[in-house]
Amino acid sequence: MRHLLHLPLGFLVLPLTAAPVFIGTGGGDAKGIYRADFDAASGKLTAPTLAAEYNSPGFLALHPEKPILYSIGNPKKPFPNGSGSVAAFSIADDHSLKFLADASCGGRGPCHLVVDATGKTLAVANYGDGSIVTITLDKDGLPGKAASIILNKGEGPNTQRQDGPHAHGLYFDKANKHLFVPDLGLDTTLVYQFDAGTSVIRPHNPVGLKSAPGAGPRHMDFSPDEKHAYVINELDNTILAASYNAEKGTLTEIQTVPTLPADFKGQNTTAEIEVHSNGKFVYGSNRGHDSIVVYARDPETGKLTFVQHAPCGGKTPRHFAIDPSGKWLLCGHQGSNTISVLPLDPATGKLGAPTSTVDCPAPICILFPR
Repeated sequence: MRHLLHLPLGFLVLPLTAAPVFIGTGGGDAKGIYRADFDAASGKLTAPTLAAEYNSPGFLALHPEKPILYSIGNPKKPFPNGSGSVAAFSIADDHSLKFLADASCGGRGPCHLVVDATGKTLAVANYGDGSIVTITLDKDGLPGKAASIILNKGEGPNTQRQDGPHAHGLYFDKANKHLFVPDLGLDTTLVYQFDAGTSVIRPHNPVGLKSAPGAGPRHMDFSPDEKHAYVINELDNTILAASYNAEKGTLTEIQTVPTLPADFKGQNTTAEIEVHSNGKFVYGSNRGHDSIVVYARDPETGKLTFVQHAPCGGKTPRHFAIDPSGKWLLCGHQGSNTISVLPLDPATGKLGAPTSTVDCPAPICILFPR
């Protein structure tokens, strides 16, 4: 151990197992995309620092092959149509970011994005006007023109939140043949046929999976075997479990379970959902109750059994992400401007009390690079 005394101080304090974490932000004092380092051995997260300036980058996504990070946001120079933007940043070997280009997101109020398996299409959900847009990516991974812009019609019973369509998330299946879009305003997780060669999407038949009236589907996640999908409903605080037929691209409801304790009387909306990489557990966040609900998943039936309500360590847990080791959950709190690290037991699914909490302005998305 004596040779360590001759090393620079930085080698003593920076863990060898540390890996970067990118953080999308929006509002308040946030200035763009932030970066921190996470040590999966100890669960230590460093204080986030600004990696790239951009206006309201919010949600983030990665190119499947190239060292490129994408974000939604507001353009550096306003577009003639007044739309929001999608931006591309190169990721250097030291994990620093460099702005490459931005393009119109094809609608207003972008809130989510995803890149397909070929790395040739970027899809955007625009909450503001409810549009669903696919954008071509060129050979360098830069965003270009819109290949599809779909504007749905309809509304839900919640007059304040469901006055029209509000696309809130996007997810490709493993076959890269279907795109799934939970729409909070339409109470439906919409399904689209996807042509990877042209980046074009077309409505599927049936159109999608209905949640209960006024439920407000927000985000979803597939089980690792893709036998089942789980949709978190923001407005009625529930999780909808469904079976998935990959050949037909259809979702069929199995059950709907609550995210809150039966005796909770306060105000709450849900936000994020994630299936553990081992396929045994499903996690969802409660904004108001300020907790993470944990359910055990039956791998055969897809049904969920309650495990725990775990305090999330801050206020308004808008987003969280389970680290690649499957032993930690990082939770971003938009209300308290913090990120907490919660230990996770992959055998029981249970979360422990936060081991650390760091300051971060208005965290919206936590992303672990591959």
